[in-house]
Amino acid sequence: MRRIVIALTLASLGFLLNACGSQRTAQAAAGRPDAAKNVYIVTHIDVMPTYSDGANKAIQKYAEDSRKDAGALSVEGLVQDGRPNHFTIVEWWQDRPALEAHSGQAHTKEFRDTLQPMLGAPFDERLHEPIP
Repeated sequence: MRRIVIALTLASLGFLLNACGSQRTAQAAAGRPDAAKNVYIVTHIDVMPTYSDGANKAIQKYAEDSRKDAGALSVEGLVQDGRPNHFTIVEWWQDRPALEAHSGQAHTKEFRDTLQPMLGAPFDERLHEPIP
């Protein structure tokens, strides 16, 4: 199971950096002053199957709202192939202060409150930094 989670995490990051939102990513990269300060968040979310549609909509709204936050370089919601109740959110932030400000936003709190009763397992949220 751990190998699957690691593989999904690496695949999610690779997908984000190489394919998903490439135009947005290129535009963001051109404006970032110090890539060494960038932070990446990979969050795996498992909801009960009956809540798949509601979770999908909530994740889409969260991504749209989060992309408007200062310091957001990319925020993408993904669904696992063949498992419509398993989601991954991959976020790329300019730096930790931007991430911390985002975490305090009303839309971020609303998203977590909305998803809480749908969850089949706790959020699996992992913070990553560029390799020096």
